[in-house]
Amino acid sequence: MDRQRLLQRFLQYVRIDTTAREGAREYPSSPGQLELGRLLVDELTALGIADARQDRHGVVLATVPATVEEPVPVIAFCAHLDTSPETSGTNVNPQVIENYGGGDLVLPGDPSKVIRTADNPSLERLIGRTIVTSDGTTLLGADDKAGVADVMEAVAWMVEHPQLRHGPVRICFTCDEEIGRGTDKLDLDEIDATACYTLDGEGSDTIDTETFSADLAVVEIRGVNIHPSIAKDRMTNAVRVAAKFIEQLPRDRLAPETTEDRDGFLHPYEIAGGVAEVKLRILLRDFDAANLEEQAELLRRAAAVCTGEFPRAEIDVHVKPQYRNMAEGLAEEPRAVAFAQRALARLGRTAELTIVRGGTDGSRLTEMGLPTPNLGSGQHTPHSLLEWACLDEMVRAAEGLVSLAEVWVDRGLG
Repeated sequence: MDRQRLLQRFLQYVRIDTTAREGAREYPSSPGQLELGRLLVDELTALGIADARQDRHGVVLATVPATVEEPVPVIAFCAHLDTSPETSGTNVNPQVIENYGGGDLVLPGDPSKVIRTADNPSLERLIGRTIVTSDGTTLLGADDKAGVADVMEAVAWMVEHPQLRHGPVRICFTCDEEIGRGTDKLDLDEIDATACYTLDGEGSDTIDTETFSADLAVVEIRGVNIHPSIAKDRMTNAVRVAAKFIEQLPRDRLAPETTEDRDGFLHPYEIAGGVAEVKLRILLRDFDAANLEEQAELLRRAAAVCTGEFPRAEIDVHVKPQYRNMAEGLAEEPRAVAFAQRALARLGRTAELTIVRGGTDGSRLTEMGLPTPNLGSGQHTPHSLLEWACLDEMVRAAEGLVSLAEVWVDRGLG
C-alpha cells in the first residue's frame, strides 16, 4: 500500500465537515456529505472506475471490475461519509505524530484534552507507529473517514495492480449512518453482492460478528406553563417531570457507564425543552432483541410514576426500531466471516472475532439480507474530542481488503 497517499487522503477527508444533523428532514442531513461524496466520485473516476457516481440521495456507488473471466461472487466494501453529531466536526485540524514515542498525547488546540495511555491501552503496542489526532477542539472524524480512506486506497491498489485476481467489487459510501439512516436509501438489487464488509471498526485485524440490537425511544413530556409569579397550584414544570423521569432509570445497571461486554443499557443522550414541554431521546441497546421490549416497558413504568406524582403532566413514549444483531444473518452466509479470516491468514495475521457494543450499516444491511461483517479500520475512541487513528492500522485494513477480494476468487467458487 502507498501509506503516504493513504495518509493524505485521510487528512483531506477529515477536513470536510460532514457532521450528521439529527432531526433534519433532508437526506443527507448535511451538505458536507455531498461535498465529500463528489470528491470521492472524482477520485474514483480518475482511477478509471467507469461507473463511479453519486446518486440523488448522496450515496456513492462504484464497481472495481473483475480481473478474472470465470464467474465469482460479487462482494462489496462499505463505509459512511458522516461523522457523529455528538461532537463538533467543524474546522477539524488533524495532527500527525510520526514515530509515536509512547506516553500521553496532549492535544495542542486545548491542552486540557489529553489522550491518556491509561484510557487507551492500544497505544502501548503502537510505539514507533504514526498516530493521527485532532487538535482537541473537534473530533477527528476517523469514524468513519478512516474506513473511507482504507477503501479508497484498496481500490487504487487493485486498479494499479491488474495482475491481482479478484471478482467484481462494489464500492458503497453511505450517508447519515450516525443518526441511524445509513441504509435508508440503498437498493440492494443495485449492489447485487453475495457479501458486504463495512470498514467501521476499531483497531486492526478485527471482525465484528455481533452488534447490539437497537431501538430509539423519544419521550415527550408536556407540562402546564404559566408565569411563575402566579404559578402556585397551577404550574406543572416539564423540566422537573423530566428530571423525575430520568431519576427512574437505573444507574447501577442498564447504563453505559456501569455496563460492559454483553450487558445491555438505556442511554438518555439528549434533552431539550422548557417548562411547557421537554423531549428526551433515549437509546435502547441489548444483544438480545427480546430484551428491548423489557427496556421499553421500564420507560413506560417510569412515565406512570411521573404522572402519578405530576397528574397534570402528559407523557408519551414512542419507540422506533433501529437495527438488529447481525449474528443471525451472518450465520446464513458463513463464507462472509470465514473468508475475512482467511484473508488475514494469507497475510500472516490472526483475525480477532469481536462483538461491538453499538451498530454499523452492516447491522442493518445484514438484517435486510446482505451479510455484512464489520472490519477494523484503524480508528479509536470514536465520537470524542480524544478520537485518534493509527496510519499503520489503516494500511493493514487496506491490505486486508485486497486480500479479501482475492480470497473470494480462490475460495469462493461455487
